[in-house]
Amino acid sequence: MIIDTHCHLDDARYDDIDSVIKNAFDNGINKIIIPGADINDLPKAAQIANSNENIYFAAGVHPYEIEGYDEAVLRQFAKDPKCIAIGECGLDYFRLPDDDIDGYKAKQKDAFISQINLAIELKLPLIVHIRDANEDSLKILKEYEDRLVGGVLHCFNASPILLELGSKFYYGIGGVLTFKNGKKLVEILPKIPLDRLVLETDAPYLTPEPHRGKRNEPAFTTYVADKMADILGMSRDEVESLTTQNANRLFGI
Repeated sequence: MIIDTHCHLDDARYDDIDSVIKNAFDNGINKIIIPGADINDLPKAAQIANSNENIYFAAGVHPYEIEGYDEAVLRQFAKDPKCIAIGECGLDYFRLPDDDIDGYKAKQKDAFISQINLAIELKLPLIVHIRDANEDSLKILKEYEDRLVGGVLHCFNASPILLELGSKFYYGIGGVLTFKNGKKLVEILPKIPLDRLVLETDAPYLTPEPHRGKRNEPAFTTYVADKMADILGMSRDEVESLTTQNANRLFGI
């Protein structure tokens, strides 16, 4: 059985969410985690998780949504028994405003560190988003990693320097592994310790081959598992067992 450790089921594109969930469970997906991205979507994420036995959510704010950041709101949602992590949070320098680059980066760092401290206080794992900000992200995570119970680098971007993190950090592998331009991830995958690999979709984004161009959904995690098995010289069953054990260990589910 597979755990999709990162799926935005609260996205508006899932207007057929019951069918999407059924299709996932019918295709061997055992559990799904909805990451927090926009603080305004947390009520919907919590509702979905509490309406489905094997679906969980995380309370967090994506770096692009920090204008709405409110630690008190995250703290309130973190009390929900189905909330099993803080995030996704992190740094994303892919789109920076021309008028105040340094100020924008500083705001992202403040929100990131606030969520790290919340995860430490509540003893919850951290879901981390990093894009075009490897050095700054690594510096912050190295400073706090000893106090964290654990964390996952969602949609791991294949940066070798991020492998410097200790054994508390896991690496989320998704559809990019199947892309023709995903060679960096294919090359670095065997260098990641097996006990720190987890599967994800990041649905509805980053749809794996052979469905690229369509809306992604948790059932498509199976294609990532197949590709991972091929690269690592393992069976599909071995990949499923390995990544499920890792996800259960990290998230306590």
